[in-house]
Amino acid sequence: MDTTASSLALPRTIDRHPASFLSRLNRYIAETFVGRYFKLNERGTTFTTEVRAGTATFLTMAYILAVNASILADSGATCSVSDCVPLCSNASIPVSSCTGSGLHVIQPDESCKFDPVNPGYVSCLGRIRKDLIVATAASSIIGCVIMGTFANLPLALAPGMGTNAYFAYSVVGFHGSGNVPYRSALAAVFIEGLIFLALSAVGLRAKLAKLIPKPVRISSSAGIGLFLAFIGLQSSEGIGLIGYSSATFLTLGGCPSSALASLAPVVTYPNGTVGLLQGGTVSDPMLCLHGKMQSPTLWLGIVGFVIIAYCLMKNVKGAMIYGIVFVTAISWFRHTSVTAFPDTESGDAAYDYFKKVVDVHVIKNTAGALSFKNIGKGYFWEALVTFLYVDILDTTGTLYSMARFAGYVDDSGDFEGQYFAFMSDASAIVVGSLLGTSPVTAFIESSTGIKEGGRTGMTALTVAGYFFLALFITPLLASIPAWAVGSPLILVGVMMMKSVLEINWIDMKESIPAFLTLILMPLTYSIAYGLIGGIGSFLVLHLGDWSLAGLKRYGIVKDQRCKSVTSDDKVGAEDVDNNEQTGKALEQI
Repeated sequence: MDTTASSLALPRTIDRHPASFLSRLNRYIAETFVGRYFKLNERGTTFTTEVRAGTATFLTMAYILAVNASILADSGATCSVSDCVPLCSNASIPVSSCTGSGLHVIQPDESCKFDPVNPGYVSCLGRIRKDLIVATAASSIIGCVIMGTFANLPLALAPGMGTNAYFAYSVVGFHGSGNVPYRSALAAVFIEGLIFLALSAVGLRAKLAKLIPKPVRISSSAGIGLFLAFIGLQSSEGIGLIGYSSATFLTLGGCPSSALASLAPVVTYPNGTVGLLQGGTVSDPMLCLHGKMQSPTLWLGIVGFVIIAYCLMKNVKGAMIYGIVFVTAISWFRHTSVTAFPDTESGDAAYDYFKKVVDVHVIKNTAGALSFKNIGKGYFWEALVTFLYVDILDTTGTLYSMARFAGYVDDSGDFEGQYFAFMSDASAIVVGSLLGTSPVTAFIESSTGIKEGGRTGMTALTVAGYFFLALFITPLLASIPAWAVGSPLILVGVMMMKSVLEINWIDMKESIPAFLTLILMPLTYSIAYGLIGGIGSFLVLHLGDWSLAGLKRYGIVKDQRCKSVTSDDKVGAEDVDNNEQTGKALEQI
């Protein structure tokens, strides 16, 4: 009996011991200078709770390391024609052996950046992607450290989804096909960051955000979500579910790579011959010839989508990362139909780098790549103003919503740590541009850490610690394929759509600008055009009301009141209604 009692008592002792140790640890840290600085007791939290909250936040946003690098690499970054290499007219023959009848060496020109992409340019993009992974992690570390140390808020920062897409596809353009070169775009982000920092320092940031029309402000996040989902559905940076159609522009895709054809603008000459239009370029393989929905990588991406979606349904922390890890692990096996390392020269080089596993990569190309030579051009300032507007709108809104979710916002709309919270992301934007990445913003995924009990800056510092560890495994992060990051992009779009619930769809003066904002962003492939469409329509639809309100205020137009005694009450009610609408219109001005 004694032996049995002892054997039963032992597990109870073991169970209590870890809890006792963690309790003592939490009490000890709470009473130290660090605990008092972060107000652990005052905010009703503990050290271990903060670490768990930071872990949950990082797991839900770690996808940004691979996704941001992939999106920004699509801009071509610092890669140029000079990185392309001469090729033989017969691609199967090396340049050194390109002699004989009918063979000649092709010198690279602007077309080398587009399909079929020159091997030298592909190699440059691989180096750029590694640089951008490090730049993403470094800028995230800086933002999280400032947020955690000075603002003492459980909010994590990283290069924002949406602004990176605008940077890569609208400003710089795919492989540098846009109006603004990559180096000039970084300069625009740098100047915008300094302006943003100044606005934050003098307290104008929150006031400027409130000037944006409410329906546009609300729907812009949903429009960015649709934009991201649209990118995730394509083959260049997603799972490839949709493809090009010459009749309807878009159609069902999912064709194997062997069944895709490139497109190019051509001209027919009088003699009947067809040639490439002067200045035209050949696209990536995008026209499906046959075999829709037969791409192996598409179905692997769909499996990843189901995994992430199911985890989100069950509120599993780290749902995004689980889906990415599963799809990526399957894609790392060579000699399969879904491999990320095809049996090509570029595939072999990528696999050799992947096998290093651990590697401290030093940024060689994107750091300090700013150029101010296009500062006098109109398109430079168009990009700068759009970056500034999106940052004021998106970042400020995210900070307010997360602070409100954590219960920090008071009746006046302010929250503790507000000043340094605004300064943290503005400072990170400036540093991020110097490293080569798009604007940094507060991540809405911070809500997962808040749900786990995060209440102080220790949560943000924990996230910074995880991003620091990520600096040592860049070979693994650089080997994540597009079909692994497509599903997270789509589901991030799903989560961003919830803001449409706040739109008054019954009032056409609000619903029309909101709808134009969110629909134009993906269909024009531009966040800027969506914002312009929303704000422009809002101004036009309210112009009549504002004009009438101004005329009434200055007595130019008088209210027509009915003299009938029997209808006095009815008219009075209508007048009150009109006055309320007039007041609202003037407030919106």
